[in-house]
Amino acid sequence: MLNRILPAQTERVYAVLRIVAGLLFAFHGVQKIFGYQFPPEYLPKIGSQAWIGGIIEMATGIAMALGLCTRWAGFLASGTMAVAYIQFHWKLAFGAAFFPAVNQGELAVVYCFLFLYFACRGSGIWSVDHQRKLKG
Repeated sequence: MLNRILPAQTERVYAVLRIVAGLLFAFHGVQKIFGYQFPPEYLPKIGSQAWIGGIIEMATGIAMALGLCTRWAGFLASGTMAVAYIQFHWKLAFGAAFFPAVNQGELAVVYCFLFLYFACRGSGIWSVDHQRKLKG
């Protein structure tokens, strides 16, 4: 029964995945730029690596949620998460510290590969890119 129902929903489910993941990623960027709580305890200095990372997360997250330049946004976001994992979670430490379950880098790894998939697959339905293609 599921073999009949689920394949017909693939495009819609992909669109929902892209929108939800994009919004969640954008929210991470907003948290970095404007503070993790209210009132903010820590705000990164403008131009710092944390601030630039927050801008990338916010911009690419919004772009992916809208389905606007999804391939480029997904590629940039994927690379950002690869850097986040290597630099802030793994820290090139060998042994047990390599594993995401130990260094708390699971979300960075999942985002990295999810956004790489978005870059490869494109925006799909319910997207600005799709609407522009229909008009164009």
